Amino acid sequence: MSGAEGFEAHDEHSAHGEHGGPGDEERREGRPYEGDGGRGDNGHTGEGAGGGSGQDPRDTGGPDPDRPARIPTPRASVEDSGRPLPGLADLGDLTPVPLDLPHDVLKSLLGAWALAACSAAETATVEDHLGSCGSCADEARRLREAVGLLHQPESLDLDPALRARVLASCLERRPPRIPVPEWAAPYDAETARLDALLQDFGDAEWHAPVRLRWFEADTARSRRTTVAGVIAHLLSVDGLIALGLGLEDPLTEILGAAAQHAVGPAERTEAFWQTTHFPPTRSVRGPWREQSHGLVRTVSFTGGHAGGLAVSYGDFELPLHDAMLDRAFECWVHAEDIADAVDYPYQPPPPRHLNRMIDLAARMLPAALAERRQAGLASPSRGRHLGLAGEPGRSLRLEIEGAAGGEWLIPLDSPAAVGSADLEVAHVALDGVEFCRLAAGRIPPEDAAVGQVGDREAIRDVLFATAGLSRL
Repeated sequence: MSGAEGFEAHDEHSAHGEHGGPGDEERREGRPYEGDGGRGDNGHTGEGAGGGSGQDPRDTGGPDPDRPARIPTPRASVEDSGRPLPGLADLGDLTPVPLDLPHDVLKSLLGAWALAACSAAETATVEDHLGSCGSCADEARRLREAVGLLHQPESLDLDPALRARVLASCLERRPPRIPVPEWAAPYDAETARLDALLQDFGDAEWHAPVRLRWFEADTARSRRTTVAGVIAHLLSVDGLIALGLGLEDPLTEILGAAAQHAVGPAERTEAFWQTTHFPPTRSVRGPWREQSHGLVRTVSFTGGHAGGLAVSYGDFELPLHDAMLDRAFECWVHAEDIADAVDYPYQPPPPRHLNRMIDLAARMLPAALAERRQAGLASPSRGRHLGLAGEPGRSLRLEIEGAAGGEWLIPLDSPAAVGSADLEVAHVALDGVEFCRLAAGRIPPEDAAVGQVGDREAIRDVLFATAGLSRL
């Protein structure tokens, strides 16, 4: 039979089936229908019009119930069956049953219980026992407190004071033959900390962007560079101390005769930066490191007697011991800039070094106030005996809080005057690190967290003069 004829026969039989045609009665009685190619009485498949498949193509019913299904039918969910869900009583009691253990065994389990290393049954037994035994309860409390001390979160970073403690312990056992002068110790420590930060830097960190900030004429200034550019800046300005000590200046080797015209920190840095678009990365660390070691070694060999040697910064001079403090301060500030650029924590200097840096800034404030007054940026002088050195004048009490703190009386009207508690007109209190960041130009004077009492105009002059100490 062709395909078309088969479809016509199928339609004809379907039509008969709808009206109870022939074959329906036989199917209902379970007898085979001769025309549908079904089974005969002997169980063999007939050769009817449906072909030899043994299955009536018109039959759309389910599988024969007398034959097992090849694929198991899906199991009905209990939610679809309408039957109630099993309760806790059907699942049994899951609460651990306490064990019957003697007192000695229970006491030996207290350590494991404190560490949460007991089984559920042991835990239930121990906790049930703690409610009735006071001595074990006290012991369990002590053990739990001890476990809490073992799990204190600790930073992976080394204590910034670790190096100082190790060196102090070593020097107590064997004093150095050539000690580092006390006024050079902050520079030695800060350069060593920065060098340790740079040790594991890759190319990505060396080229990380850094923005240097300072105040000039009461205006915030900034300059964009890289981590390598910051080290080049430190190398350039440290060279001023090398020149003062009669050492070789690395900038002269790099720039040649052009270095003679770069006399100030900003000019020297700009001249170095203009040599290349990006300063050398790893190679700039070597000259800076060798120069810092050379400076510390040289001032150590002098026995500290060269502390009064003048170091020229172009438009002003500083004694060598103050210049070394100035370089230590800038090394710390720029190390924080670098650490911020690579998202790494960096701690302030130890209090004894930070106190020296604060003292240097406080001693530079009277001259900074006088320069602001000449430029018309500060209020005019109102004190007496302004031309006489050593005479008392109007003063502001600068109180620095924290471990590196102290108090300084800042003369307001003349650098030649001395601070006087009797002529105190204002009182300012700041945190030590906050004051240093203000002096570094990292905090605007208006945003400094300052406690202030007294002459508001004098306080404003001192805060802006502190920010004016910053430079590139």
